[in-house]
Amino acid sequence: WALHLKNVTISLSGQYECSFATYPYGTKAAKIQLVVMTEEKQHYLKKVWLNQTLEIPCLEDKTSENLSTYPLKWLVSSQFCGVFFSRGENGRKEELVTKEPSCPAMYRNSSALYRQRVSLGWNNALKIFPTKITDDSRVFSCHMTYHPERVQKSSTIMRVFG
Repeated sequence: WALHLKNVTISLSGQYECSFATYPYGTKAAKIQLVVMTEEKQHYLKKVWLNQTLEIPCLEDKTSENLSTYPLKWLVSSQFCGVFFSRGENGRKEELVTKEPSCPAMYRNSSALYRQRVSLGWNNALKIFPTKITDDSRVFSCHMTYHPERVQKSSTIMRVFG
């Protein structure tokens, strides 16, 4: 016996019970709690002066938690194209940093633009120094896997001023 749900929305969250009559044992029942989650994504805008250090938190509202226990990736999109946080960002994404729990960060960026300018700060924040005019309108994304099927994402657009 199975329950198949289509067009799942948050309103379907709740406790479900399956019960059936058996002979000679009587009614059998099982309960399951269903929690329907929306995509966990946050969007931010950071403004910084040219040649300064920018630090972007991975998950801004999770600063009190120890985020070092979860694997994460920092990515940067190659284009912004005037669309504010569109799905897919209309550009190629390049991996900058990956980090597994209790392992040192791996800097995987192949572009000369970020090779020596990025580092991982406290609580997995991305540090960029020095900021350059070519960083303007880039989208930096942090993807943290806190469950095999659940990833929290945050995206930050950098605006550079001279």
